[in-house]
Amino acid sequence: MASSDASALLPIPGGAISTNDALAAMRSASGLHPIGRLTDASNATFLCELEGVKPALQVIYKPIRGERPLWDFPEGTLAGREVAAFEVSEALGLRVVPPTILRDGPAGEGAVQLWIEHLGVEVAIAAVNAADASLRPIALFDAIVNNGDRKAGHLLPISATQYLGVDHGVTFSTEPKLRTVLWEWRSEPLNESELVALRAGTAALANNEPGGLNERLAALISAEERDALRARTEELLERGTFPEPSPDWPPLPWPLI
Repeated sequence: MASSDASALLPIPGGAISTNDALAAMRSASGLHPIGRLTDASNATFLCELEGVKPALQVIYKPIRGERPLWDFPEGTLAGREVAAFEVSEALGLRVVPPTILRDGPAGEGAVQLWIEHLGVEVAIAAVNAADASLRPIALFDAIVNNGDRKAGHLLPISATQYLGVDHGVTFSTEPKLRTVLWEWRSEPLNESELVALRAGTAALANNEPGGLNERLAALISAEERDALRARTEELLERGTFPEPSPDWPPLPWPLI
């Protein structure tokens, strides 16, 4: 299981930073200075540097106005899903998503995510092929958020035993859409730390107190999507196993990387 300590350091170019410090910098920055564009991304995606904060952190910026319309997701909602994925990951103690927020940028409001220094996609591919148990927290997370696009290239190895996941725009659908390269543990029993995460999720999603997970998600995904999230979390906890691929839709993303 990934670290449940919000003060654990995340690798960034030239150093490391805690989740809390990264969030504070991302929220307080006076602006985003574009450095370049990720040309292989399906939606407009920019590498930017935070302005007016020290250290000068790099972030990925995905403006809502640059989202490519999808037939099966409401237009203009992908950025909110990226942030919702981070919120769920944190609330369950999985901590498998880099710090992600909604904020204004050069092209308007969008998802802003901390740029992570990692060991490379080749390491991630090898881990997938070897069924590295370090990927189990992400496999569980994807089942919870109903991730429709878990490619190997969306896995960031930050150490020999810890991975983060990125690109969560097609999550939280009310319809089953789980497509992933992480099927190695299908139908296997969940371990105790995974059950702890699910218990935390069911408790957080049942709590409607101000400032709680439900209130934060309400600004990011629909009420129907929040209900479906809660139902998936409760079902995973009740079954106590990883899900099986469904025969009703393709179980693998394309491309795989």
